[in-house]
Amino acid sequence: MSSQTIKMAERMKYTQRKGKGLPKQLESINLHAAGIDIGGETHFAAVPPREGEDAAVRSFGCFTADLHELADWFEECGVETVAMESTGVYWMPVYRVLESHGFEVRLVNARHIKYVPGRKTDVLDCQWIQTLHAYGLLRGSFVPPKNIDQLRAYWRQRKMLVESCAREIQHMQKALTQMNLHLSVVLSDVTGVTGIKIIRAMVQGERDPQALARFRHHSVKKSEEEIAKALTGHYSDEHLFCLRQALELYDAFQKSIADCDTELQKHMARFERKEPQAPLDDEGQKKRKTKKRANEPAFDLRAEVHRICGVDLTRIDGIGAMTAQTIISECGPDLSAFPTPGEFASWLGLCSNNQITGGKIQKRRSRSVKNRAATALRMAAESLHSSQSYLGAQYRRKRARLGAPKAITAMAHKLAKLIYAMIRHGQAYVDYGQQKEEQHHTERIKRNLIRQAKKIGYELMNSETGELVS
Repeated sequence: MSSQTIKMAERMKYTQRKGKGLPKQLESINLHAAGIDIGGETHFAAVPPREGEDAAVRSFGCFTADLHELADWFEECGVETVAMESTGVYWMPVYRVLESHGFEVRLVNARHIKYVPGRKTDVLDCQWIQTLHAYGLLRGSFVPPKNIDQLRAYWRQRKMLVESCAREIQHMQKALTQMNLHLSVVLSDVTGVTGIKIIRAMVQGERDPQALARFRHHSVKKSEEEIAKALTGHYSDEHLFCLRQALELYDAFQKSIADCDTELQKHMARFERKEPQAPLDDEGQKKRKTKKRANEPAFDLRAEVHRICGVDLTRIDGIGAMTAQTIISECGPDLSAFPTPGEFASWLGLCSNNQITGGKIQKRRSRSVKNRAATALRMAAESLHSSQSYLGAQYRRKRARLGAPKAITAMAHKLAKLIYAMIRHGQAYVDYGQQKEEQHHTERIKRNLIRQAKKIGYELMNSETGELVS
């Protein structure tokens, strides 16, 4: 028997062993299913065809009255469950209106319902969605409940305001540099106590470097002479105008951030208190030397997240109050929508997307997913580079072996599983320390060496004691 015949036989055995087989014919599971193709101005909806009709498709506008008309038509047709496909945020009003009318609504991933190439129209799309949903071939995406959706809106709005405020700080630094005023060289933060006083004095007409240097705070390392030297330049009207406008926009964004923090605190106060598994460890927080970030909310965000979740997620190295809040606002405080930690990691796009051909894995790359929670976890994983902890040592070892991108994804996946275990099962996180990870790594090397030696008929012996290693 040739080698090619042997390989084909082995492949047939693999197919028979692993394959579950296809059904002889598809059975309709959702008899009263409808499909909607969401658009920016027009929505196309399809319902099960009635007797004597080939198709039942209608188009509706995007106004609220049109959406209620769509819901009324579904009720007339006896629809019970609806699947919709959309990009952007056009689906949100449709989802809320249909949900208020008592329909079971599913938002499906556009990648899962690709139509036959060359036959794509809005009418065919909604019919294709209805057909797939009727046969039970569509799975709904995660849609947060109303209270989490509101929390997500507040938190995303705040993030947008912080980013806009950061752009105005860059505009102020640019205007200062164009006037050869190197305030950023002598101050670590130009919008700190000293920097913002100097900038406001400049805008109000002060030009004397010595007078501006007297605004120096006692905690600034640079002397008044060095600050005055950095503030010696040429004050041009056009650049001062840009500086003034950037400062006004900075103040406006700061006020908007404060207003957003007030609304955010009010909304988080409406969440029920979850029975804490362990109290907040303030002493452990002090030992980690974690200081409050400049863009954190004015209220105690860490305490609020602990009250809602019942666990202190900031005990995990690399996870701060801002990261924990991002995860809660995107996924919810209980993660009940994800039955297993693997499904949670898959939704975040942090697990490998194995592409298998002929029983062999061709690619192991993770899926390209735009997820704010996954981005926050990746940034938390990257911050472990200098952490003297178990996770920090593990990240540095992975980075040396796999490279930075893969190591960041792998550690973000591990952080996601730790967060899932803490929230879902109330497990407390314990840092075993850097030395424990080194010990585990040594034991892994020892086990691998013993296994490799047995494969070739050898045994390992301790060179110091002369005893066999087992």
